[in-house]
Amino acid sequence: MTKLEELIAAMIEAEGPMPLDRYMALCLGHPQLGYYMTRDPFGAAGDFTTSPEISQVFGELIGVWLLNSWAALGSPKKFALIELGPGRGTLMGDILRAVKAVPEFAKGAEVHLVETSPVLRHLQKAKLGEVRWHDTVESLPAMPSFIIANEFFDALPIQQFENRAGRWFQRCIGLGNGELKMGLVPSSPVAGEEGLYEVSPVSKAIAEDLGNHIAKHGGAALVIDYGHLKSAAGDTLQALRKHEFTSVLDSPGEADITAHVDFEALAKAFISGGAELLPMLTQGQFLKAMGIDMRTEKLAAKLEGQALEDFKAASNRLADAAQMGNLFKVMAVAQKVRQPIYPFEET
Repeated sequence: MTKLEELIAAMIEAEGPMPLDRYMALCLGHPQLGYYMTRDPFGAAGDFTTSPEISQVFGELIGVWLLNSWAALGSPKKFALIELGPGRGTLMGDILRAVKAVPEFAKGAEVHLVETSPVLRHLQKAKLGEVRWHDTVESLPAMPSFIIANEFFDALPIQQFENRAGRWFQRCIGLGNGELKMGLVPSSPVAGEEGLYEVSPVSKAIAEDLGNHIAKHGGAALVIDYGHLKSAAGDTLQALRKHEFTSVLDSPGEADITAHVDFEALAKAFISGGAELLPMLTQGQFLKAMGIDMRTEKLAAKLEGQALEDFKAASNRLADAAQMGNLFKVMAVAQKVRQPIYPFEET
């Protein structure tokens, strides 16, 4: 039993069943014992690999998208370049390298990172130097903002509700024979049909705040994550440790816990905040439109042998429909007054 599991068990013993979102928040973000607070989880030596760690092309193409959206929004001289959950800083590093092609953009950008992990902040500083860090989106600067959230919302806590023959229950964590157990507690209705439904109040709140920020100060946001375009019943909660799936209740604080993003619900929250939603794309559609094939071929010309094969395989993994291309979705929102933003709108 981990120290965090002992703490959670004591809390349940004292207070009763713990809602799933509180359990996730403790597992991932407890100040001393939370998963993201105590480790670098990325790469082969960690528990999972994200797109920026797969290929530099991913971040470079997002950099090109940022240049396009910046131009579509009037090329503000000073603006915030913001990443939510920036990991090791790999994505932002690739973005900053790509945008050097337009000195006015590079000079006008103030880099802001929303990050709570001291371990990851240390890695980000080593890669990016002195940037501005925030614990929450509430302290972001009052200026035009271009926001990137890659695999950020999937790690935010969710609640699960279940309709069984017209009776509603909330999934909570309880104790059974001294061990953590998933169980059901009577709840108010959250949807109309029978089945299991996931909601994320914290995701909704953050998206509304960002939508409001964009509406007030101008800018755009790009959200990339795995999930579904339409809200629907289904259990997508999962835990990953050493690149293998494990039980959500196994070794709290030692595994990553995520759920698929409900893009329809997230879009409604951004719109509620005041931003305008652009047509959504799959990651494959987005990367191909941004030129992943051309960029891959150009860089591959400098490689040979196994290095060449690995590099091409990495790009294919990102964009191929059978790999990450369809599972991952790309959502953009922006201020309402603007020129069309490629590739989401016709130019």
